[in-house]
Amino acid sequence: MKRLRLRRKQLEERFFKGLMLLATLLIGASLAAILMTILIKGLPALSWAMVSHLPKGGYYFGQEGGILNAIVGSLYLAGGATLLAFGLSLAVALFLQTEYAGPTRFAWLVRFSLDVLWGVPSIVYGAFGFTIMVLLGLQASLLGGIIALALLILPVLTRAMDEVVQLVSPELKESSYALGATRLETALKVVLRQALPGISTAVLLAFGRAIGDAASVLFTAGYTDSLPTSLLRPIASLPLAVFFQLGTPFPRVQQRAFAAALVLTLIVLVISVASRLLTRRLTRHITR
Repeated sequence: MKRLRLRRKQLEERFFKGLMLLATLLIGASLAAILMTILIKGLPALSWAMVSHLPKGGYYFGQEGGILNAIVGSLYLAGGATLLAFGLSLAVALFLQTEYAGPTRFAWLVRFSLDVLWGVPSIVYGAFGFTIMVLLGLQASLLGGIIALALLILPVLTRAMDEVVQLVSPELKESSYALGATRLETALKVVLRQALPGISTAVLLAFGRAIGDAASVLFTAGYTDSLPTSLLRPIASLPLAVFFQLGTPFPRVQQRAFAAALVLTLIVLVISVASRLLTRRLTRHITR
C-alpha cells in the first residue's frame, strides 16, 4: 500500500512538472514567434532616416518620411504620465502603511479598489478621459493623453510601491523612532531608501506599460505628423502609428508599421534591462 501511494505521488509530481514545463515552453515559443515576426517584417524597413525624420506628404501612401513624431510623442506621453502617477502613487503607498492608515478597513478598501482598477481595460480609461475632456471643452492633446495614461498606470504603480514598502523591516523603523525621528522622517529617509530598488523597478515597468498602450490615448491624445509644441496640442504615439499604418492597403506602409513596432519593442526591452541593472546596483546599499 505504501509503495502504491509513493508511486502515485511520483506520477503526480512528474505530471505537474511536465505541465509546468509545457506552459513555460508555450510562453517562450509565443514570445519568440512575436519577436521573429516583428524582426522579419520590420527590420528591412527600419533605417536611420525612418527614426530621424518626420512624415512627409504622401508618407501614408508609401512616400518618404519617418516616425520621429511618434517616437518623441510616446516618450513625452509615457514620461509625463509616469511622473504624474509617481507623485500620487508614492503618497498613497506611504499613507497605506501601518504608521499612518494602519490595518484598518479603509486601508483594505483602498487596496481592494486599486486591485479592481488594475484589471480595468485601458480603453475604459480612454473613454473616461475623453468624457471628461468633452465636459471641459478640451480637444485631444498631450495633456489629455498624459492624464489618461497616468490613470492607467496609477493602480499598478501604487500597489507595486505598497508591496515594496511593506517589505521594509519593522526593526529599522523602530530603530529610527528610538533615535528621535518622526514618522515623516522615517518614511522619507529610512523606508524610501530601503524600498528604492523596488520603487525604481516599479517606475520603469510603469513607463514601459504606458509607452506601449494605444487604447487610452486613441481619443485623448489624438495624432499629428508634427512634433509636440504645447500641452494642449495633439500628439502622435508609436502604438497608434503602428495601428494607422497597418490599416493602409499599401505593403510598404504596412512594412513600416512592423518597423515602428520593432522600435517600440526595443524601447521596452531597454527599459526592462535598465530596471534589472538598476535594481541590482541599488540592492547593494540595502540593509537586510
